[in-house]
Amino acid sequence: MKSASRLEKVLEKGEFAVTSECGPPRGADAEVIQKKGALLKGVVDAINVTDNQTSVVRMSSAASCFILKGMGLDPVLQMVTRDRNRIAIQSDILGAAAVGVNNILCLSGDHQVFGDHPKAKNVYDMDSIQLIHSVRKMRDEGTFIEGDEIKGAPKLFIGAACNPFADPFEIRVPRLAKKVAAGVDFVQTQCIYNIDKFEEWMKGVRDRGLHEKVHILAGVTPMKSVGMAKYMKNMVPGMDVPDEVIERMKGVPKEKRADEGITICVETIQKMKEIEGVRGVHIMAIEWEDRVPEIVERAGLSPRPDV
Repeated sequence: MKSASRLEKVLEKGEFAVTSECGPPRGADAEVIQKKGALLKGVVDAINVTDNQTSVVRMSSAASCFILKGMGLDPVLQMVTRDRNRIAIQSDILGAAAVGVNNILCLSGDHQVFGDHPKAKNVYDMDSIQLIHSVRKMRDEGTFIEGDEIKGAPKLFIGAACNPFADPFEIRVPRLAKKVAAGVDFVQTQCIYNIDKFEEWMKGVRDRGLHEKVHILAGVTPMKSVGMAKYMKNMVPGMDVPDEVIERMKGVPKEKRADEGITICVETIQKMKEIEGVRGVHIMAIEWEDRVPEIVERAGLSPRPDV
């Protein structure tokens, strides 16, 4: 079955989509999610809700999505295979779809040794590509992984992440092709600072015709400081932050560097709009949701279209 999510409608209409992200709190206070949702309402087409990101315990993605859905927003349920076997995965998918969460982002998840419970036992009953295939089977064939019929198949728009910058670079396009073959509808990329390398990746994507089979949303993250830029360059695996970006941040007074980071983000989005095959942007403003409306407006993406 096809989903009726706003994100799918925007992309199928041919509009340039805008998604953002919010991280759930490390507690049971629903107001944290409600405040973040209020900042993004009417500004973006859909909101990703992270699933215990960096292997740190937080409010569940599913519960947070339910809260956002109740506010009239279009949430994207993130699901990692690190913490669930295929029974729990399918159960959670049915539960989310039952309350109208129609977008899912399929991920493997960061290893638990990087989080706050390094002694936790991981699961990894399947990887992200197998998860994509399983969700597609549930939606299109109306069956569980083992083949039994689903009494009411979930309506889902299936997403995945992709990293154009990770090593080895030559397998980045083939890996996307595997996710497309598995049944993914849209992908959101790692945050982009090295635009030349991203354009090289996109050329490979177009050469294989993948841009016509999947909606590609380019990831962007505004820098708050020089320290953040250096951390992302040196400490985050698969991140490519050119030295000229760091030097540009250094070149403005300290009190203006956050604004400069916003400007760089806006310029990146404007460049993404000109690249053939890029169908939207995914703005990952980490605990900086209040600046997303400014970014969207300055990038010429406001107001969002009616669908």
